[in-house]
This record gives sequence, structure tokens and C-alpha cells, in this order.
Amino acid sequence: MDRSDSAPAVRRVAAPVAGFATGIGYLGRGFAMYRRHPRLMLLGLVPAVIAFVALLAAFLAMVIFVDDIVLFLTPYMDDWPELARTVLRAAAVAAIVVVWAVLSVMAYVALTLLIGQPFYEAISKGVEDQLGGVPNEVDVSFWRSLPRTIVDSLRLGAYSVLVSAGLFVVGLIPVAGAVVAFVLGARLMGWVLALELTSVPFERRGLRYDDRKQALRAHRPMALGFGAATFACTLVPLFTVVAMPAAVAGATLLSRRILGADTPA
Repeated sequence: MDRSDSAPAVRRVAAPVAGFATGIGYLGRGFAMYRRHPRLMLLGLVPAVIAFVALLAAFLAMVIFVDDIVLFLTPYMDDWPELARTVLRAAAVAAIVVVWAVLSVMAYVALTLLIGQPFYEAISKGVEDQLGGVPNEVDVSFWRSLPRTIVDSLRLGAYSVLVSAGLFVVGLIPVAGAVVAFVLGARLMGWVLALELTSVPFERRGLRYDDRKQALRAHRPMALGFGAATFACTLVPLFTVVAMPAAVAGATLLSRRILGADTPA
């Protein structure tokens, strides 16, 4: 094959990869805000810690009572042979624990955004102000944005339930199931996280959900890179607490890039 013929194909592959890497880089720039605005970023840890403690307590309670729950749900197994009863109930316990863990990880983001809306609005505005602000800024104060935040959190929660169910089934595939489930989770939830985390900077410019979705689709590799990196951070206990304020800051920088207002910090 002539080199001139292969060049367009190489560019078609290289461009999405470069965009994906750029999206990951915006999360890294979000973490750099801990050095530039430590007080503001540390304030953003408060809602992340509250959400983490609440979901951790719920998970521990589930682990304590899961055996009783399975016994309550499977009284018809009492007359089964002991081996079959033990194996199936153990499988049911494992399934409940895994599904609950996945749901907790995904619900963490929705709950943190709901609790931390005033904190994350302050972080996003601080980043914008550092880079020159937003002309004709629209008010996105807590009370005005609360209905939208509740709707977004419910939507993210419902989507998380559906994704969790699908990933649980995929994860049952021997050997490759866990890897495939992680890749699918990063792809599906990464896109949702990019949509949700960029909501404040877009609404500050008077742009709504449909506008945001259309703009991110035009820069899909970059949005997926940012969202997938954020999703990976939420899978790491405790680290996810630190990652959420950084993700909000990074989403603001990403939004400025997508909307053509990016200014080197």
C-alpha cells in the first residue's frame, strides 16, 4: 500500500486517541487546582466525605444483614438438599454484594453532586474567574439550580441501575467478563459523568442539557477520555473523595475548551 493512501487512515485513528488523551489531561489539570486554590478545593471535600460515609454505612449494613435477607427471600429452599441450598444461597449473597457495590460506586457521584452543588458551583466559578470569567454570566446559584440538580441526580441514578444490571451479567462471563465489564462501564458511565459534570459551566452560559449533549458529541473522544478517567477514580475507595472536586474543576476547563473559551492557565 502506498504511504499516501495509509496516511488518512492513520490520521483517522490518531485523532480520536489524541482527543481521548486530551480529555484525561483535563482531569489532571483539575487535580492541579489543589495547588493553585487549596482552600477552595479542600472545601469541596466536605460533600464528597458526607456521601462516602453515608454509602459506606449502607454497604456495611447490607453486609451484616445480607444472610438474613437471603434466608427471608428463599424460604422455599429449606427442604432442598443441603449442598444445593448452601451453594445457591452463597451465590445469592455474592450477587447481592457485587450489585450493591457497583450501585454504590455509581450512586456516589449522583449523591455527591446533589449534596455538594453549592461547593462545586464555587469551585467552577473560581476556575472560570481565574481564566477571565464568563461574559454575560447567567445566575446558577444553589436554589435556582436545585430542581435541575435533583432531576440530573435521579436520571444518573436510574441510568446507573440499568448499567449495573448489565455489567453484572457481563461480569459473570469466565475470564474476560471482568475486563469487558470495566471497559463497558468506563465507556457508558464515562459519557454520563462528562454530561453531568459539565452542567454548571454550560448553564452559566445559558446553555441547557440538549446544547451540552450536542457540544460534547462534537468532541466525543475528549469527553469520553475525561469521563472514563473520572469513572476509574470513583472505583478507588477514599481516592474518589479527593477526585470529585478535581473532576468539577477539570470539567470546567474542558467546557471552556469545547466552547472555544479556553485560556492557558
